[in-house]
Amino acid sequence: MKRTIMIIDDDVHIGNMLEETLRLEGYDVLRAYSGTEALMVLKDQKPDLILLDLMLPGISGEELLAEIENIPVIVVSAKTMVDTKVQMLMDGAADYVTKPFEINELLARIVVQLRKTEQTTVPACGENIISAGGVLLDMDLRTAEIDGEKIPLTRTECAILKILMQNEGLPIGRNTILDRICMDTPDCTERSLKQHISNIRKKLQAVSGVDYIEAIYGIGFKFQS
Repeated sequence: MKRTIMIIDDDVHIGNMLEETLRLEGYDVLRAYSGTEALMVLKDQKPDLILLDLMLPGISGEELLAEIENIPVIVVSAKTMVDTKVQMLMDGAADYVTKPFEINELLARIVVQLRKTEQTTVPACGENIISAGGVLLDMDLRTAEIDGEKIPLTRTECAILKILMQNEGLPIGRNTILDRICMDTPDCTERSLKQHISNIRKKLQAVSGVDYIEAIYGIGFKFQS
């Protein structure tokens, strides 16, 4: 499922850089250059997450934050005072990133917040079937199926592929994967995760010719069709 991120920032250079990066990561992007414009956009559209600058013309970021409901907001601001950060978090911001920022860190923080908006109850392997990108994952049989051909998976491979497919198009961090599968597959470690991912990629690619799993430098992995 493709997610939409809204950038609210009057700095055109930063906004353009963020938009280009987010689109390359598979997100849809909305833009607003002032708090007033942002409110107008939010009347008609509801993004999955907002990146909010505080020093905006018209309505300030602080004032705008109070108007946003049921959408995670990551404040991205040049204000570095601890009191400001604390106040924004107390006022409802999901996270606070200080400018200048490392783009990989911001992308990781976006993934974390989007993951929190997903259903809190994630079915364990063996409960249902997941479909993404032309792949069917049968967690009862622990098989993946592409064009009618079944591909046997180990328990660990099944658990890893489940998480990646449930977040199709979104990069998932290595530690996140390990945390999510630790109850079902305690044998998987940070060292062995890369090998498990490699095995899954080879199994799927042998049947379809498509490399469904992309390694995202500095973050983790992403399932893509």
